[in-house]
Amino acid sequence: MKIAVMGYGTIGSGVVEVLNINQEKITRRAGEPVEVKYVLDLRDFPGDPIQDKVIRDYKIIAEDPEVGIVVETMGGVEPAYTFVKAMLEAGKQVTTSNKNLVAAKGAELIAIAREHGVNFQFEASVGGGIPIIRPLNKCLTADEIEEITGILNGTTNYMLTKMTDEGADFDEVLKDAQAKGYAEKDPTADIEGHDPARKIAILTSLVCGKQIDFEDIHCEGITKISATDIKYAKAMNRSIKLLASSKKVGDSYSCMVAPFMLKASHPLCNVNDVFNGIFVHGNVLGDAMFYGSGAGKLPTASAVVADVVDMVKHQHTNIFIDWKPEKMEIIDYLKTKNAFFVRTSSNKTAVEEAFGKVEYVDGVSCGAVCACAEEVAFTTEVMTEAEFEEKAAKLSVINRIRLG
Repeated sequence: MKIAVMGYGTIGSGVVEVLNINQEKITRRAGEPVEVKYVLDLRDFPGDPIQDKVIRDYKIIAEDPEVGIVVETMGGVEPAYTFVKAMLEAGKQVTTSNKNLVAAKGAELIAIAREHGVNFQFEASVGGGIPIIRPLNKCLTADEIEEITGILNGTTNYMLTKMTDEGADFDEVLKDAQAKGYAEKDPTADIEGHDPARKIAILTSLVCGKQIDFEDIHCEGITKISATDIKYAKAMNRSIKLLASSKKVGDSYSCMVAPFMLKASHPLCNVNDVFNGIFVHGNVLGDAMFYGSGAGKLPTASAVVADVVDMVKHQHTNIFIDWKPEKMEIIDYLKTKNAFFVRTSSNKTAVEEAFGKVEYVDGVSCGAVCACAEEVAFTTEVMTEAEFEEKAAKLSVINRIRLG
């Protein structure tokens, strides 16, 4: 089987490395050798064994009948979409690690693949090396999936873990994450929650069989989490995690990305550092957890190569994926219910006038040099997001974090 790799960055080069490292095992499991014929990239790679395979024009791949599978690891929606569409229409199977492409164009590309009797697969687009998409499409198809909640971004999980372990501030751990290569120079997609929003949109689309637009998902990042918030979480025997959540509500779904304070007993509470964890609840299955390396060169490349092997074994056979372009309208997040942890500079009288019965959290100070040393902290009962916003508007809120 001749394949082409479009984009020779971190993941693309990782794919070539995995094919070399495990060549014998991959050949045995695929049923035939897998060989890279082309690498599409604008750059040269002098000294790299693939240098003589580098091309600039994607049409060379599309028009070569020898190439049966194409790996897309370019990132972004364009020109990746144009290139992938051309490959599928040329009768070539495609696997991608590109969450931006899958979230925006997944349903359309699945339909094009089906029309041409080939496959479009994307295991590596969510959770890096953690198998989650194939289990949803195959192993859990007898279940009604009622909830998927995950830590789906290794960068923010690393940052929150470091803040917890070292008492460091947000800006300090962001610089550390960038220095270690965990965070991009522009970290917006990670720290504002856009990355996990795309991933939970993909997973929910697969569960419901319709298009969930990630732009419709209420999304909050970790930029407002402070060292003081971490102190309160520790005092309450909780951990702060950025969760991407999808829950079935009637005939629709409630989706959200936001920081939560998790109890020590929560299955995601001890998922730390750059690891990802995905909790799934099915009406027959009950609870299941998927845990592992959610990013990184070789773990992600491993998931891509797994798709390649699956495609070699399914030549001339379309593997059905239930994801139609028809849009699913999700529940307004203001109608969802949560309990909240709140820090305010208002006094207890004002708190009780606004919220009624609350539980105060005492014994935490952010220090004499901090203007909020006299603050009041408390937790609320469960209420809708809309009810909380109405009550909180009566106070001077410093921060609020949902409880999980």
